[in-house]
Amino acid sequence: MRALIAAGLMLATTLTPVFAQEGKLVLYTSQPQTDAQQTADAFMAKYPGVEVEWVRDGTPQIMAKFRSELEAGAPLADVLLIADVVTMEGLKAEGLLLDYPEADLTGYAEGLHDEDGAYFSTKLITTGIVYNTAATMIPTSWDDLTKPEAQGQVAMPSPLTSGAAMIHAVTLTDNLPGGWDYYSALAENGAQASGGNGGILTAVSGGEKLYGMIVDYMPIREAAKGAPVEFVFPTEGVSAVTEPVAILASGQNHNNAKLFVDFLLSEEGQQLAASQGYIPARDGIALPEGYPNRSEIQVLGYDAAAALANDADNKEKFSEIFGQ
Repeated sequence: MRALIAAGLMLATTLTPVFAQEGKLVLYTSQPQTDAQQTADAFMAKYPGVEVEWVRDGTPQIMAKFRSELEAGAPLADVLLIADVVTMEGLKAEGLLLDYPEADLTGYAEGLHDEDGAYFSTKLITTGIVYNTAATMIPTSWDDLTKPEAQGQVAMPSPLTSGAAMIHAVTLTDNLPGGWDYYSALAENGAQASGGNGGILTAVSGGEKLYGMIVDYMPIREAAKGAPVEFVFPTEGVSAVTEPVAILASGQNHNNAKLFVDFLLSEEGQQLAASQGYIPARDGIALPEGYPNRSEIQVLGYDAAAALANDADNKEKFSEIFGQ
């Protein structure tokens, strides 16, 4: 009997890894400052024996810091939580990520995570259309931004400076019938591309422009505060960045890193994402106030590996179209 019990315990341990839940975890993230603090605090509340040290900056700056430390032979980070999967694909190709195939993916649609467990999507941050409530045309389609009513009135972040904007451009050109001709039509209609999403919100809410391409949570949050803007999920669908999390092979705290991944993917972690105003990546979690039903949001397909391979060509195409 004792032998059977011992065998059962060994099998349970094999099927469900048990981590020490103590020590520290070093997180490098591009989350907004408040979100990063909330994420670290929530994890430490669940695992009080683990101390989280975190560094927050834009994805390019975070990656520059990580690589400089790696080259110096003194890598500090255990986990990356950054904006896009293209960066993760590059790291995976270099062998810099630790696969975690045992992660529990219950409730996640196929394709949201790396097939080898190198990185995992934690939320859906979609890009759609924002418009000023003074606009006479209410857009419902991406094609509406190429109409005469929108001439000279469209602002968009530049894929040359924003990773999310490049993912958006590649997603639209891969899914819309006209491909890159759609961006040519935008340019011919006087659309302006520069900077990031924050500048787009300022331009549209201030009335400098009537329409813009922008990530969902910014205008939805501002509309709730009374700003004269509304956000539209176009009928053709939207692009999405998924703020993936990955364990770095060079990290010193792999078990705590796995705990962190498990926490972000769990119902508790996904409810935290929703409370921060994002669309949870996991099914069955209520969306934040101001969003439509999940069934009304169509997320367009995106090939991260192809985008990585074609990044230089895609930037060149965009530069030619917009003269940048």
